[in-house]
Amino acid sequence: MLEIGVKNRNPIEYALILLMFLAIIYATYNTLSAFLGIFTFALIFSVAFSSLFEIVTRSLGGRRKLVAFIYALVLLTIVALPFVYLINAIGEYAHKTQVVVAEIRNHNVPPLPEWLGGLPYVGEKISGVWASLEKDPETTLSLYEPQIKAFLQRLLSTGGGILTTGLELVVGIIISAVLLFMGEKALKPVQLFFSKLLGDVNGNAMIDASGKAINGVAIGVMGTALIEAALAWIGFAIAGIPAASGLAAVMFMFAVVQLGPLPVQIPVIIWLASKGENGWAIFMGIWLVILFVVDNVIKPILIGKSGKLPILVLFFGVVGGMGAWGFTGMFKGAVVLAIMYTMFRSWTYGAEALKVKADGKKDQDETAQQGIS
Repeated sequence: MLEIGVKNRNPIEYALILLMFLAIIYATYNTLSAFLGIFTFALIFSVAFSSLFEIVTRSLGGRRKLVAFIYALVLLTIVALPFVYLINAIGEYAHKTQVVVAEIRNHNVPPLPEWLGGLPYVGEKISGVWASLEKDPETTLSLYEPQIKAFLQRLLSTGGGILTTGLELVVGIIISAVLLFMGEKALKPVQLFFSKLLGDVNGNAMIDASGKAINGVAIGVMGTALIEAALAWIGFAIAGIPAASGLAAVMFMFAVVQLGPLPVQIPVIIWLASKGENGWAIFMGIWLVILFVVDNVIKPILIGKSGKLPILVLFFGVVGGMGAWGFTGMFKGAVVLAIMYTMFRSWTYGAEALKVKADGKKDQDETAQQGIS
């Protein structure tokens, strides 16, 4: 064991040791901060799918390596396909825009597509700009060149952000497969650290609270994303939208990263309106309200039910965490408030309350295990 020093140190030396320790922690955080998104996704997936992973492992005779490989393959396929589709679409749109601008510069203005000129609210303005391009391309382009450049830059930056998130998701899934394969071994160092720091009862209570918070948010987010994707597919199929399955997959991805149904649903409504299908456009608008209800009402309920912590603790953690840190803040905020809630219980009721609760959970787990076997 590493000995920090002898007992007869003076307060200044203790302060210097503490400062050095804090500096090392700060440097470690800065070093690993680039991987926080990856680690967050790895924790989300490993905690959310741990129960299912163990069930499948038992049904396959304890072949953890095979189950981990199947898990990673299936999840990577589900996650990767929408990202590839989106990145290809963004690249294609950027290329088409550059080609159109080059043709206009050469006085070869293509005809305006009918659906573009028939768009509600903006169709007339687009038609007017296009008529100006046909009369005097160079002058009109010079007037709108800053907007075109800003649009292309925004398109490319959006594609870069989506690509970064996609890579984080892919690497996070691979790491989560490794964590699930390791099982309890992956959790052992964390348990030892908190037991050394806070004692066995409080340390295990902190880990249990963190796991419940992550599990609640993960299942709430994943469950909501699956419900939204299924409802979106039903709506697209009823309205006769082409590529309904692909759009539903994109909806699932957007729901996971907390962008909601708007980025998929609004373009579909505009497309239907541009084709003169006003009835179906209104139908999809009503369907959008249903998706909003799922996203903003059912999600907190799922989070509270699956987290097995007071729903207000998780609700304030999720909402406050998202406001402070964005998407990953859902999990950070939930974990922080879950730990604070556990510390409050330990302080007000004593460690014995946590121990009784943990023993009760252990008895329930043993009873459930006997029932399965």
